[in-house]
Amino acid sequence: MANVITAREAEELLRKGEQPPAGSILTPSARDVLSGRAQPAFKSPAAATGGGAAKSGAPSTPDLEYKWAPGSDPKTPAEIERFFRSPAIEVLKERICDIGRRLWTRDYTDGNGGNITIRVGDNLALCTPTLICKGFMKPEDMCLVDLDGKQLAGTRVRTSEALTHFGIMKRQPAAKSCVHAHPPHATAFAIANVDIPSCLIPEAEVFLGKIGVAKYQTPGTPANAAEVGEVGKVHQAVLMQNHGVIVWGKDVEDAYWKMENIDSYCRTVWIAAGLGSGLHRFTGGHAKELIALRQKLGMPDPRANLKECELCDSADFRPATVCAAPAAPEASTPADPQVEALVQQITEQILKAIASK
Repeated sequence: MANVITAREAEELLRKGEQPPAGSILTPSARDVLSGRAQPAFKSPAAATGGGAAKSGAPSTPDLEYKWAPGSDPKTPAEIERFFRSPAIEVLKERICDIGRRLWTRDYTDGNGGNITIRVGDNLALCTPTLICKGFMKPEDMCLVDLDGKQLAGTRVRTSEALTHFGIMKRQPAAKSCVHAHPPHATAFAIANVDIPSCLIPEAEVFLGKIGVAKYQTPGTPANAAEVGEVGKVHQAVLMQNHGVIVWGKDVEDAYWKMENIDSYCRTVWIAAGLGSGLHRFTGGHAKELIALRQKLGMPDPRANLKECELCDSADFRPATVCAAPAAPEASTPADPQVEALVQQITEQILKAIASK
C-alpha cells in the first residue's frame, strides 16, 4: 500500500531537507507545503528564523513555535491574502483544527464554546471563527486578524473573544498561542471561587506554575481583555471567574497541554480531598527547586523571588459536604381541660386506694 504523506509530515521532511519516498501519495495540503520552497517571501516557521533541523541523527525535540522576522507583516490586501494562503499558515490552520477536535473530544468545550489563537506576526494572529463547534472545524474556517481585533482575511467572522487572547499577547511577548475552554473540573473551581491549592504535584508546579485568577468581566469586552491580560502577563494558566480557563504557550500544542494539565490537576485535587486524610504538601524548598526547573525551561514564574516559606499555601481545601437539616419540631396540641380534670380525678382515686391497703 502506498504511503500517504500529510502536511505535518511534509513540513518535517522539509526541515530535514528530505524528499517523500518514491511512490508516496501527497495530500493537497502536503503538496502545498512542499511547493512552498519556491515561495521565498513566506518561508516555513523554521526557515524564517534561520533555524532548521538538528544535525542528522542528533536527538532533538519538536519545535512548533511559529517565528517571523520583526517588521515583516504583509501590508497590502494582496500581500495579506497571499500570506493567509501560504503553506506555512495552512499548516497552522490544520493544527488549530486538530487542537479543536481534541478540546471537543475531552469535553473541554460544548456547543460553540472555546476559542484558539496563534500569533503569526508583529500585529497578526490566526483565530477560530465565532459560532462553530471546535470539534468540526476546517482550515478554511480560520480567520486572520490584527491584535486590535480587526479582521483581515477569512470568510467567517472571527471569535468575539479574540480580544481576551490579545490582551495577554500584547502584554507578554512569549505568549505565541492562547487556548480558551471550559474544562469541567477547572471551571468548577472558577465558578465556586475556590483557590487551587499548590505544592501537591511536581508536574503542575513545573508546567502550570502559579495559577492566576481573573475577576469576572463580561466575555468578549475590552474590560475582560484588560483584566485577563494583566493576570495572564505573569501566569500561563488563568481561571476566569464564573467563566472558564485560558492558557498560553510558545505554540498551540504547548498551550493545549496546559489546558489538559490544569483540568487533570483540579480533578486530582478534588478526588484526593475527598479521601478524608487531608492534602499532603511538599516543602517550600522543594517548590523552589521546581520553580528553578521551570525557569530553566524558559517559562516565567512570578514566585521566583519569593522566600521558601511563602511558596506553599496553607489553605485547607475540602470538598463540599451536604448536611441534613434538623427535623422541625412537631407542633404541640393544646390540652383539653375536661380531659385533664378526669385524669386528675382518676389519679387521686388510685392513690387513695393504694394508701388504704
